[in-house]
Amino acid sequence: MVSDGWRWARSWVAPAWPLLQGTAAATVAWAIANQLGGDHDPFFAPIAAFIGLNAPLGERGRNVLGLVLGVIVGIVAGELTLLILGGGYGSLALATFAATLVARALGGRRIMIAQAAVGAILTIAVADGEPGVYRVLDAFIGAGVALVFSQVLFSPEPVALVRRAETKALAVLAEALELSAGSLEHDDEERAEGALSKLRDAPDELAELRRVRRVGGGMARRSAVWRGQRAPVVRETENAAYLDLLWSSCVQLARAVHATSGSDRRPPASSIHELARVVGELAHAPGDRGVRQRAADCAVDVARRLVDGDAAGGGAATVAVRAVAADVMAFAGVEPGDAVDAIREGTGQFDVPTPPPAPRMPARLHRARPRWLKALTGLGATAYSALRRGRK
Repeated sequence: MVSDGWRWARSWVAPAWPLLQGTAAATVAWAIANQLGGDHDPFFAPIAAFIGLNAPLGERGRNVLGLVLGVIVGIVAGELTLLILGGGYGSLALATFAATLVARALGGRRIMIAQAAVGAILTIAVADGEPGVYRVLDAFIGAGVALVFSQVLFSPEPVALVRRAETKALAVLAEALELSAGSLEHDDEERAEGALSKLRDAPDELAELRRVRRVGGGMARRSAVWRGQRAPVVRETENAAYLDLLWSSCVQLARAVHATSGSDRRPPASSIHELARVVGELAHAPGDRGVRQRAADCAVDVARRLVDGDAAGGGAATVAVRAVAADVMAFAGVEPGDAVDAIREGTGQFDVPTPPPAPRMPARLHRARPRWLKALTGLGATAYSALRRGRK
């Protein structure tokens, strides 16, 4: 019951934090735009600020730039249509189509095409004789505020972002391994089906991990906070790639378990339980060297026992267990070739390299942040840590 309560709290708190950032950015952008004077209504500024931040972490800066370009294309298309044809339904349709067509021709993503349409529609529908330069200026103000929020004030730390994605993927794999072990131990077809079902859901977590790996290097290059911290990001993203292989070997194992029958089912069950345990530990602390070392040691011990026992009665399931063990070792930091040699030759004495540390915010930027922002960020971190402890 408590676990369900924490899960419910996390499902609300985690999405609320970026929404709160977007709300604050929209308010700040509107306040700044109002200070510029003039009789125009600066509605583009808060719209641009909020929508610019409404993207997955790691892609908000690129989202802001696409938004600005889309808005400019839309406003220009709307202004030219008003100048040549005046207002009306036909003008709105023509301006919208022309703006989206130009945005598409520029290779724009969906956000750019959508904002080109919005810019053209709002220019035609609510122009009220205001010069288009005001709307362009408002869009720049909103985008500028969004960039400050996404690249300076609330720029996500790239290594931590990758490890959060690793945690989610590893947790799913640990659950699938535990179900496979239970299926072998109790001759339970339902658990075998459950393991396969879990693994069918895992590509969602792996897709998010691939996305974070893809944008991680760019975050380190573009962020004003984490610029120059590419080395640890590259190391962690390369290491995270082994989770794709681990998922594949877990699928192989689950299918072998599902196909295995009779007396062949019991021998590898304890080995799979051990692997499920260490993968679960990795899910809780993927950046802890001690956890990685224990995972590698356990994996090689499991694989060596199966090799020494000549895969007694295990068949395809035992082969799959060894594949899972090798991939666990690779994720922990052991070179794949060394992992295979350790399993085949029994050379299990090795030290897992220290994982790359999560970079810290430069002191000058930390000191420059206002007190209210430090307090707000600290409160968010405390709430997140409390939710994680509650889950455990």
